[in-house]
Amino acid sequence: MFVAIDFGITNTDVAVNQNGDDIFYSFPSRSITNEFIDYIFNEIDLDFVNLRKIGVTGGKSSNLSNTYKDIPIIKINEVDAIGLGAIALYDISEESFVAVSAGTGTACIHHNNGKFNHLGGISVGGGTLQGLSKYLISTENAKDIEELAKKGDRKELDFLIGDVVNEVGSLNQDITASNFGKARNIENTSKEDTAASLSNMIGEIIGTISYLNALLCNENKVYFLGRTSLNKVIKTAIEDRLKLANISGVFKENREYGNVLGALRSIQSD
Repeated sequence: MFVAIDFGITNTDVAVNQNGDDIFYSFPSRSITNEFIDYIFNEIDLDFVNLRKIGVTGGKSSNLSNTYKDIPIIKINEVDAIGLGAIALYDISEESFVAVSAGTGTACIHHNNGKFNHLGGISVGGGTLQGLSKYLISTENAKDIEELAKKGDRKELDFLIGDVVNEVGSLNQDITASNFGKARNIENTSKEDTAASLSNMIGEIIGTISYLNALLCNENKVYFLGRTSLNKVIKTAIEDRLKLANISGVFKENREYGNVLGALRSIQSD
């Protein structure tokens, strides 16, 4: 049996491989200590008898000791975890590909010639969504934000291309010209419209950095990992931005566990 843990800023994900099956768990993140690992293993009722290795990635997991109850702890670079997770989740056979991990923040990696390279990251992601939502609409719950956004209309707060100019190249009239641009002239806005505009903005930023990196690497698709892309409003905004550059986004079930899956595969093949 193998266990991997991805210590994220918001969520700590766990993957267990036993008898060839992968099982996933998630917990709110805490300080990265042996006591937290004790808590996780107690919660999932882990049987240590057949546990061979523990893989850790994310956060400051490299500060952990090299063993836990005499079981080896293998520390995996987060860039490798993202890349290996994308390969495992999407069964990627291409020699070259771009993957984006959209979590609390956003990281982009490129695989080429057997190596994973960090293309860069941005500080915008699910943490931005939850933090700004707490101030703007008094809720930081990700599911509540998504439900509000689905009911809202971002056009009440965003200037679209069609609002400000007649034509800009081949851009669709519904492309955003200015996120929240109309808000400066509005006294009262609904929570729904604010959530819709904010969620769309987060997705547009992630989508833009994704297609720019894909173009940089001469790729025509991007593989997505991470919880933030589960938000349907954000996902739609990501896809709309990718379309501007004729880049396709690939989104698969369980992608929120992509990073921890990569850490798991790393220790299984080691």
